[in-house]
Amino acid sequence: MKFNELDSKMRIYETAADLCVLPEMHMVARLDGRNFTRLTKETTQFEVPFDVRFRDLMIRTCESLMTCGFQVRYAYTQSDEISVLFDLNEQLFGRKLRKFNSTLAGEASSQFSIRFGKPVCFDCRISQLPTPELVIDYFRWRNEDAARNALNAWCYWTLRERGKDKQQATNQLLKMSVARKNELLFQCGINFNDLPAWQKRGSGLYWETYNKQSANPLTNETVFAERRRIRVDLELPMKKAYEEFVRSLIGKKEKGPVTDNASD
Repeated sequence: MKFNELDSKMRIYETAADLCVLPEMHMVARLDGRNFTRLTKETTQFEVPFDVRFRDLMIRTCESLMTCGFQVRYAYTQSDEISVLFDLNEQLFGRKLRKFNSTLAGEASSQFSIRFGKPVCFDCRISQLPTPELVIDYFRWRNEDAARNALNAWCYWTLRERGKDKQQATNQLLKMSVARKNELLFQCGINFNDLPAWQKRGSGLYWETYNKQSANPLTNETVFAERRRIRVDLELPMKKAYEEFVRSLIGKKEKGPVTDNASD
């Protein structure tokens, strides 16, 4: 059997289960770190409940996902997860799900591992959302999950610092209301509302354009060129303002200026 015949025969088995995202469907990828609880609590001495070093590792990983060949409108990270919103007209890999999932998981795993100095693994899944409203709901969901996780984490580690073991701290928080959790922290000298916004609402990354100053080599005159760079936002808005913020990113038209690799 000639190679071309053999190639055609065997590729059927490799691509038989290929699924492609339909046109006009918004795609959002969610990546989760595998066994990151053990990684951050047992094998590495990160500060609890939050560590700026870990936050920055996740942000750098987001930047890699935004610059590895995909058209990304928005990347959002909280805890050990990343959500990536693609341009509605993204056509890379023919919109094949297996290619998106494998490439994104591999990119995130490798980039985080390089910076961290130890091997880590991310998984990936794609949400196919037919309307902008569902995209907004998706990011509201992850944003509110960040707030819930932050409150629980601060309460849990506050109890641990005050002598409770793992089981005691977990049991004490079971069925405790949000108001009661806030009161618990307040009694320990912690005002949850005053904690850094990135801990409670996560961090967002998106493209912005700016004018970069340079000199005309012929006339030596000052000129400005439009460039594009990634903005890292550690002070994301809340509730309705966050919905409008996400909506603006969905509908934003990309001009496609030259990209400056340096981010704020």
